[in-house]
Amino acid sequence: MVDDEFLERLGIEKGTRKVINHEERGQVLRAMDGCSYKAAAGGSLSNSLVALSRLGSSWSTKYPEIRIAMAGSVGSDPLGSFYRAKLHRANVHFLSKPIKDGTTGTVIVLTTPDAQRTMLAYQGTSSTLSYDSDLASLVSKSNVLIVEGYLFELPHTIKAIKQACEDAHKNGALIAITASDVSCIKRCYNDFWDIVTNYADILFANANEARAFCELSSTDSPMPAARYLSHSVPLVSVTDGVHGSYIGVKGEAIYIPPSACIPIATCGAGDAYASGILYGILRGSSDLKGIGLLASRVAAVVVGQQGTRLCVQDADRLAESFALHLDNREFCSDVGTDHASNF
Repeated sequence: MVDDEFLERLGIEKGTRKVINHEERGQVLRAMDGCSYKAAAGGSLSNSLVALSRLGSSWSTKYPEIRIAMAGSVGSDPLGSFYRAKLHRANVHFLSKPIKDGTTGTVIVLTTPDAQRTMLAYQGTSSTLSYDSDLASLVSKSNVLIVEGYLFELPHTIKAIKQACEDAHKNGALIAITASDVSCIKRCYNDFWDIVTNYADILFANANEARAFCELSSTDSPMPAARYLSHSVPLVSVTDGVHGSYIGVKGEAIYIPPSACIPIATCGAGDAYASGILYGILRGSSDLKGIGLLASRVAAVVVGQQGTRLCVQDADRLAESFALHLDNREFCSDVGTDHASNF
């Protein structure tokens, strides 16, 4: 938690994401001496999977547990051990072996009093992802494959992403892609479009990322972006902060109003929203309005706390509420429903 003056003193633009090197990370950490901070096993995909795991293992519903695994890149350093242990506690199986003598990447998330987050990403020396036969076997048995957009920035990962998508596609799994960041899209635009148009069943993006995909200006509404992208991807999820969100399907956009909360920190809001969308789909719902409202509620819980993790108690409450919706269809009786039989 920092103030605006802290960002100005270090010459950091508020609300942005910047890739930094080892020396720059050290400079920021020294400047943070005395600040309130919390260490967590974060990352966009990790945040979504932990929330999905907690929703999917709720004691308050009659549904079978959703089994979740994650592949990624961590070093053999203490931070790598910390990361794997935290995911294990959240019931997310971490598949990848630590890279010997590798340094685990970190992100410093600076949150100002207006709940805006500024991210400084250090990729570490372990930023590679190998797609071996063991991982390929698990992908071929999965119901959903989720690819984090930040992977597109790392060297030699495009081949692994394509192979994983190909294996998942051949075996009938849904493939979800997260846009992750505007700068990622701009730097890796052709690779993104190749994967998204050829493999994606679900695309997660915020308003700025959706506009970047469509090469729209920052003043354009995200609704036309959601509509446009849904001609290439069966389901498009576009979040727009306090303005709500849109689910694009077959050239149309369904508006999802925001859930009320007192904002503490916005970091992880989109990740939480994605977990709600995935949970609704995996539970077999075709009511996109209801799924979107669940996702909005999950995001609001995370925005109203410090930290990006959906806690177990909140997950139980949200999963129970959604289970009632699936049983009696009363979850969105006041706002109408939208159905998509292909999901």
